[in-house]
This record gives sequence, C-alpha cells and structure tokens, in this order.
Amino acid sequence: EVQLVESGGGLVQAGGSLRLSCTTSGFTFGAGAIGWFRQAPGKEREAVAAIHIRDDVTYYSNSVRGRFTMSADRAKNTVYLQMYGLKVEDTAVYYCAADHRGFLLNLWQKQGAPYWGQGTQVTVSA
Repeated sequence: EVQLVESGGGLVQAGGSLRLSCTTSGFTFGAGAIGWFRQAPGKEREAVAAIHIRDDVTYYSNSVRGRFTMSADRAKNTVYLQMYGLKVEDTAVYYCAADHRGFLLNLWQKQGAPYWGQGTQVTVSA
C-alpha cells in the first residue's frame, strides 16, 4: 500500500520559513516522481514543485522559484520543500503527490499522480 505522509506545516509570519516533509512508503522511491501542490481557499489546486528522483530534475512554479527548494533523501524515502521568504499568498493546504512510474511531466502539467497525501496547512500571517 502506497502511503504519503506530510508534516511540517504551521503558522508563520510573512518573511519566515518552514520546511515541509513528505515521507513515502509502498513504492520504489528512486524510480518515482513526486510533487508538491497547494490549494488556497476558493482557489484551484496548483503545482508548486516537483522532482524526478532518479534524474534529479526539479520543476518550480514561477510564484515560488527562488524562494522554495525541493529536495529528496533516498535513505529516508522522503522529499522536502524548504520554503523561505514566505508571503501571505503562500497560505494554503500543501499536498504531496507521487507517481511511482516516474511520469514527471504528467505529474507537473496535469497533476496526474495516482497517490496523494492528506495535506498539511501552511498559514502565513502579515
């Protein structure tokens, strides 16, 4: 059974930082593509960052590039999203999603991941 467990969300002031974690199990981590997505109240879910574990290719949305960094720890089957310079508009529920087949483009462009975590709330106050 594939499981994705996010953690690290919370309340932070604008300009602050947080690190989200997504610990995975149930598939070959090194062969997968994993992404971070977020959904703010009243808005559609959007892609934030994604990584192909084997090829170490990473994508970022324009809104977070330069402020967020996604990384992977193969020993822990875990991906991280390090967020710096947080803005009020970063407030959302952040979800981790995985494609065990490594289909990065489908994950990134179509949010076409077969597995999703439960989400973790990030709230940035002014």
